[in-house]
Amino acid sequence: MEYQFIRDPISGLRIKISSEHAIIGRWLNEEIGKDKVAMVQALITSVKTSYEPVTLKGQEIDLILSKDEALFEAHALHQDSEDLVAYQDDDLMLEENGLVSGCGFEDFVDLINSWHEFSAGR
Repeated sequence: MEYQFIRDPISGLRIKISSEHAIIGRWLNEEIGKDKVAMVQALITSVKTSYEPVTLKGQEIDLILSKDEALFEAHALHQDSEDLVAYQDDDLMLEENGLVSGCGFEDFVDLINSWHEFSAGR
């Protein structure tokens, strides 16, 4: 997983990440920012001693964290079929690309630790 942290004078701290991991970038930029990093680090610590995955519910994206992987799911992925009936005549389908992504646990820990250092201004 390749990424780059950016200090943008307009939008603040941002992460630029590969397109297949775009939802991870959205999650970090919009759901976590620099204010909730300590909470995510505490979650990582609790997962290391847990046998069950832990879910961190976000406003638009959920993180499901286990000892093996970090899975990110957009809430739009779980739309009721009733919501999609209106688009049935247009032959539109819910595009899952960009709504779900994952990475290994160690890669996720490295990402969060790097983000913490970057956002703290080190």
